[in-house]
Amino acid sequence: MLSIVHELAPAKLNLTLKVLPKRADGFHNIESIFQKIRLCDELTVARSASAGCSLQVHGMDLPAENTVQKAFSLFAEVAQIREGVSVDLVKRIPSGAGMGGGSSDAAALLRALNSLFSAGVPDETLAEIAGKVGSDVPFFLYGDCAVVSGRGEIVRPVCGRRDLYFVVICPDVHSSTKEAYALVDEWNMNNSVSKVDWPSLDELEGIYNKPAGEWNFSNSFTQPLTDKYPEIREALAAITAAGADFAEMTGSGSTVFGVFEAQEKAQDAYNRLASCFKRCYLCNAF
Repeated sequence: MLSIVHELAPAKLNLTLKVLPKRADGFHNIESIFQKIRLCDELTVARSASAGCSLQVHGMDLPAENTVQKAFSLFAEVAQIREGVSVDLVKRIPSGAGMGGGSSDAAALLRALNSLFSAGVPDETLAEIAGKVGSDVPFFLYGDCAVVSGRGEIVRPVCGRRDLYFVVICPDVHSSTKEAYALVDEWNMNNSVSKVDWPSLDELEGIYNKPAGEWNFSNSFTQPLTDKYPEIREALAAITAAGADFAEMTGSGSTVFGVFEAQEKAQDAYNRLASCFKRCYLCNAF
């Protein structure tokens, strides 16, 4: 029986993200492509003599109520686990950046717990647990790329491309998800969503497989967030000027990214931008 498990928790980028009007339950449906990238947190999960989940975090302070603790509690209840665990979490994915760091950590813990305790919880049940932790968590249980809809719980894996390179900039702006959704709701009330030529959900995978320079993807959050935070607009302009084949903001911000199909171009852009932006990363697809 295993006594310790190591898991990587990769970041994600929303290559496109359409936010639909607020539902009766307060959530929003989305239509998106999620792409994992090789910017990863790391979890080391070990059995513990103490009950519960003891969490040691490096690189960032987490609130007492966090996705990792919630994932453990829900999994332990479903799998009837009485033992405790100690979790050593190395954080590299910035918080409040729209890259799903907390969601990925939770999914990584669910995978680790299922292995550590040989619990045999089926994928469908793990996905249900993940959805209770947070809207984006189910995606991180699946493959490297997916078309995602609903409030994030409907995940259709697609074959991820291996010819894409990403330069990622995290401006010094913290955009909470709650604030970002309020801004996009306000923007949608005052502007016509139809002004954007949104591809349909069924078209997203086909567009993803086209050359990145032909993508007509967008992000509902970009306009309202760049209106409020010029730092995001400046970062997006810089990454576009550096020669990206496609550039957008991910999630509800504030991270922006450029997509490159030539590794050399991506490296050149990173070399140029890293001297201007403190948090700049060059990543492959995961």
